[in-house]
This record gives sequence, structure tokens and C-alpha cells, in this order.
Amino acid sequence: MAVFDVAQKAAIYHTLYRINAGFAAIVEHYQSLRETGLLTARFARLYQGFTRELQAEFNQDFLLALHNIELDDWGRYGKVRQQWEKHLRGPQDAMVLAGSKKSRRKGRANKKR
Repeated sequence: MAVFDVAQKAAIYHTLYRINAGFAAIVEHYQSLRETGLLTARFARLYQGFTRELQAEFNQDFLLALHNIELDDWGRYGKVRQQWEKHLRGPQDAMVLAGSKKSRRKGRANKKR
């Protein structure tokens, strides 16, 4: 999977927004044509439905790829946060954490007996 920088991701989402806004405009234009009498209510609903179906199909095609990109980024940048939290805890906190893990293991071992 490709790695996108923040500007590339913003451009992708902006493009998807513009495409979806275009679909919304088409749906509104059908309504306007119906109000002028050039399009019957039946055909306005029909074409609006076709447009919304195409919009949903279009969005679905990108959903999995975008989801995977976001999951990869979440994992990658989550490591940055985890390192920062480790830094903030400091060496004394690390010893306390290791001691509490050791205590929990002893407690579990005693329960098994």
C-alpha cells in the first residue's frame, strides 16, 4: 500500500468531497428541472436514484483502500505517540511498571496452584 504524506491525503479527500458535491448538485438539478415542468416527478426520482446509486458505488470503490491507508497511518503514527509516552514515563516509571508486571505474574502463578 502506498504511503501518502499529509498534503497528498488532504488532496485525495478534497477530490472525493468535490466529486460527492457534484453528485449532490446533479440530484438538485433534477429537482430544478422537475419544478420547471421539463421533467416529471417520476423521472426526477428515477434519475436521482440512479445518480445516488452511482455515487454509492463510486464511494464504495474507494472505501477499502482509504480504510487500509488510515489503518496503516494509525499504526505508524501510534508508534510515535507510544515512544513519547515512554519518554514521559522515564526510567523510574519503567521500573515500577516492570515490578507491577512481575507481581501480577506471581499472583497468577499462586492462583494456579
